[in-house]
Amino acid sequence: MVAPVLIFAVGNESRGDDALGPLLLRRLQEQVSDSVEYLEDFQLQVEHAADLLGRQQVIFIDADVSCEPPFRFAELHPAHDHSYSSHAQSPAALLHTFQQVYQDALPKCYVLGIRGYGFELGEDLSPEAADNLDQATTFLQSWLARSVEPVEAR
Repeated sequence: MVAPVLIFAVGNESRGDDALGPLLLRRLQEQVSDSVEYLEDFQLQVEHAADLLGRQQVIFIDADVSCEPPFRFAELHPAHDHSYSSHAQSPAALLHTFQQVYQDALPKCYVLGIRGYGFELGEDLSPEAADNLDQATTFLQSWLARSVEPVEAR
């Protein structure tokens, strides 16, 4: 049985603020739950569509250079966008892939974009991004506490 909730972090810790997703994921992993599974990768691939099977909710976490600080949390819908290829995909394109391959109902999906500023190879996490990470962590921990039903209660 798969956990009903998947939290999927995307990012590269060697590229400054691109580490925001993986760093938040590790903070969440400290709170072990049979209801939540955690997954991390440098980028989304076509094969990740299989990770959505059997889920009730999926949250994609990534650094975002275009959102307002500290973060943006929004429901996610499938889209056949320009990232649709056999290599890296956007979360929306991954949902589209899931529908095309499995022809099954999607889980409820969200994206948490944390405002980042510097993404150069070898950079450390910027102080501004660290503040945004703290706020996103508090938000997501609270959201999960309200929204995720323990497996035992199901």
